[in-house]
Amino acid sequence: MLIQFFYTLRAAKLPVSVKEYLGLLEALKAGVLDDDGGPTLDKFYVLARACLVKDEALFDKFDRAFGAYFKGVEMVTDLARALPEDWLRKQLELELTPEQRAQLEALGWDELMDTLKKRLEEQKERHEGGNRWIGTGGTSPFGHGGANPRGVRIGGPGGQRSAVKVWEQRAYRDYDDAVELGTRNIKVALRRLRRFAREGSELELDLEHTIQATAANAGLLDIKMVPERHNKVKLLLLMDVGGTMDEHVHRVEELFSAVKSEFKHLEFFYFHNCVYDFVWKNNRRRFAEKTPTWDLIHKYNKDYKLIFVGDATMSPYEILQAGGSVEYNNEEPGAEWLQRLTHAFPSHAWINPEPQGVWQYRQSIALIQQLMHQRMFPLSLSGLEAAMRMLSK
Repeated sequence: MLIQFFYTLRAAKLPVSVKEYLGLLEALKAGVLDDDGGPTLDKFYVLARACLVKDEALFDKFDRAFGAYFKGVEMVTDLARALPEDWLRKQLELELTPEQRAQLEALGWDELMDTLKKRLEEQKERHEGGNRWIGTGGTSPFGHGGANPRGVRIGGPGGQRSAVKVWEQRAYRDYDDAVELGTRNIKVALRRLRRFAREGSELELDLEHTIQATAANAGLLDIKMVPERHNKVKLLLLMDVGGTMDEHVHRVEELFSAVKSEFKHLEFFYFHNCVYDFVWKNNRRRFAEKTPTWDLIHKYNKDYKLIFVGDATMSPYEILQAGGSVEYNNEEPGAEWLQRLTHAFPSHAWINPEPQGVWQYRQSIALIQQLMHQRMFPLSLSGLEAAMRMLSK
């Protein structure tokens, strides 16, 4: 029955295997959806996603394919699509009491739905205000942000709380690997750089050895504990701050927050535009409390992963010339220090928050890419995942 659903997912470029599809069929045969009121489309959606999708980055693509196959979950921004009346009716039957359904019927459900279908077919552009078209504001029964005692809210926030049904877009776009990131999605990408080891006191149940010890003890419970697993990857993070980086503060803060939560062994420092003979921990005391760059090279071993975060946007002289720094007279060019750092830490990468489309137009970015051995990645989900895969080798 679901073979076409399987082909729809494959046509959407989802890596769904026959084994995973058979697992879904076995779950359905076992009656997984039969509890709590019987099978529903929502329950099947959750089950199918759990069985067939193994990567959170593919959730949005799965939702599109699911909607294309089962219909009724498409976005209404495409005004040529038909509105799934059966879906709306079934949802209302689940959500409303008998009294509310009777009241809704008195308001003229069929008339409301027929009118909305006609509007979807006739309307060709965005509309704001008024009492007829689908839009924002006004008193039309279709849209959002206005007021109507028996309307259908389409997208946007509710206002008067009087809509008889809410029709909104999907809310899964955060997992699109082409968009800039929130802290949660950054954590998902950073988890590709993990190498676990058991450290600390014995705080975690060792289930396998507990079962074995209990069986060997004639069934008497013999609990075995092991130390918790921690990510043993060591990370040295150097972040550009100030100047052109000001417009990227929010995203770099999200990245920094995610890094601090994901890596137990983390050391971080700041620099401006390019690394020279010193870095610092506190921007307010950057000249009073400096850390020589040589100290980083001497203190931290080669097993540290080195990540630079910066837009690499500056005058080429700041990279290539002694005295090129905009803040002080550096004795050696930034290129010398970048070469020393990449030599000291063979596993290194540069994360750039600037859009990748502008990289080719900035000479300084090309210079940094060359000094980083072409290991520069954009601050996007796909960019971070590529950087983490490279660093994990």
